[in-house]
Amino acid sequence: MAFDQDAINEQFPILSREIDGAPLVYLDSGNTSQKPRRVIDAMSSFMENTYAPINRSSYRLAGEATEAYEQGRIAIARLVNANSPDEVVFTKNATESMNLIAMAWGRANLDKGDVVVLTEMEHHANIVPWMMLVQERGIQIRWVPLTADGQLDLTDIDTILDGAKVFSFTAMSNVLGTITPITLLCNKAHAAGALAVVDACQFVPHNVTDVQSWNADLVAFSSHKMCGPSGIGMLWGRMEILDAMPPFLGGGNMIDTVTFDGFTTAPVPAKFEAGTPPIVEAVGLAAAVEFLESVGMANIRQHEMDLSRYTLDTLNERFGDDITIYGPANVEQRGGVFSFAFRDLHPHDVSQVLDERNVCVRAGHHCAKPLMKTLGVNATTRASVYLYNTTDDIDALADALDSATDIFGF
Repeated sequence: MAFDQDAINEQFPILSREIDGAPLVYLDSGNTSQKPRRVIDAMSSFMENTYAPINRSSYRLAGEATEAYEQGRIAIARLVNANSPDEVVFTKNATESMNLIAMAWGRANLDKGDVVVLTEMEHHANIVPWMMLVQERGIQIRWVPLTADGQLDLTDIDTILDGAKVFSFTAMSNVLGTITPITLLCNKAHAAGALAVVDACQFVPHNVTDVQSWNADLVAFSSHKMCGPSGIGMLWGRMEILDAMPPFLGGGNMIDTVTFDGFTTAPVPAKFEAGTPPIVEAVGLAAAVEFLESVGMANIRQHEMDLSRYTLDTLNERFGDDITIYGPANVEQRGGVFSFAFRDLHPHDVSQVLDERNVCVRAGHHCAKPLMKTLGVNATTRASVYLYNTTDDIDALADALDSATDIFGF
């Protein structure tokens, strides 16, 4: 299938917006993606014509709503090559998915002295829940270090994993863009007798995903980074693992029965979906998956590799030693996330000047403070691309950086 840039961009209403007569240049998809018309229309149509509570009522409208909700689960299972839609649990977001893993599986399986292995490039969502178990249970955390070019240093990985119960790592860094060797890491975890947990938030929206070929155990990711709505995240897991885990939250649809003496849980995935679920958001998520599939995930990946190469070449050639772009230089080893330091300017100053040119980037620690310490900085400016970005957007970024140079007198 051909990658038709104009046809794709026409699907995103916000991209036609102008501010003070200038076009919007959105380079913050690593934070959250924009939404295509298909998603907007699907959610609006559902609320206008089909909205009802799911799983609890027997009338026709409720049955239609339940079916629409479950289509989101079916779509995600298809996208990531799950064995069954029942392996897909809906959560509030990927952070909740990671907390579910730590608090449900972790509390049931980890005791004082048990080891969890993380990497130095992790998002706080894959650090803090495990640190909560350090405080609560006395578990230990070991860290996989990084190489100078922002990749995992696997020199001592077998030693680091020795005796570990969990290896939880990102599939793609939200700061460095680094794509990790997921299958290798999962296999290393299993060889050490550890659970393999993957934070795939930055990976799934941009790449062909196959959780079975990864040999992963649990995988967390989120709708809002893949053209879907916020308010819904996903946890995929092997059924035998999900089935053995205790529930994370109680009440609502997660029960089988409740008596004065106790309760029993519903089967997976309902066991982990307490309360009224994100019904409208699941409908939007299904539409987002259909949109991405219509473009083709392999096509999206190739487009972003081409755009990443253009970005690295343009910024390095234009600014030379005045810019430091963190992460791998090889676009086959990274995604379209570019965290950088520009001259001696504070990242927030850079972001503010770029905003005056309608260039939207993020500045800060990107929910990765340990990684910032490893890099020797407090914050970076980050531009991140998606399928709707073009070389014109990168040129606009470079031009806006020039304007920052003029404003601050360099």
